[in-house]
Amino acid sequence: MKQIIAIFLSLTLNFMPAIVNADALGLAVQNIEAQWAHIHYSVAKKQQTAAYMQLLAEVTALNAQYPDQAELIIQQAIIIASNAENVDAFKALEAVHQARDLLLRAIELDPNASEGAAYVTLGSLYYMVPSWPIAYGDNDKANTMLKKALAINPNTIDANYFYGDFLAKQGKQQQAVTYFKRAMAIPVRKNQVFADTQLHRQAKLAIIENNQFVAAK
Repeated sequence: MKQIIAIFLSLTLNFMPAIVNADALGLAVQNIEAQWAHIHYSVAKKQQTAAYMQLLAEVTALNAQYPDQAELIIQQAIIIASNAENVDAFKALEAVHQARDLLLRAIELDPNASEGAAYVTLGSLYYMVPSWPIAYGDNDKANTMLKKALAINPNTIDANYFYGDFLAKQGKQQQAVTYFKRAMAIPVRKNQVFADTQLHRQAKLAIIENNQFVAAK
């Protein structure tokens, strides 16, 4: 019995650092997400680049501490892609290509990381960026990526909102409203109240705008 207990304790102690690291990584990712939301929704455009670069430096440091973690790579891609709006056209193209490559790497490491966030972000890039020869925009790929995100977890605000936005931009307003309503119906996360509340607000506005568009036809 003593030998069995000793073996169990040994296994437990060996496993504990992985648990601690996982918890620490999860908290770090939550913090990065919260900081991103603050910059994206609350910081003036002229000040966003400096704020994003500071946040990117934090993620880079975490990447060194936790290498090859899909969750961190996703956050890195989101920050880089978000800042593309604040730089000149050449740097913006470089940024969206870098973000795409990072997201593909994250999917390769763990397609289910952060509830499919890599697919949501990559799908959004595919329908938002220009198509070839300027960039890599592709509505078919956008549709595939966003549907994969919904397959991984249909109960995330982001996946439903951005699929609705994609459909609206394809002229499918009635279908889009369905997904905006789904996004509205999903409760905000306790650890990301601000970010999710902002997306709820955007979904509510999108429902009004798209219903008005349908009514005007």
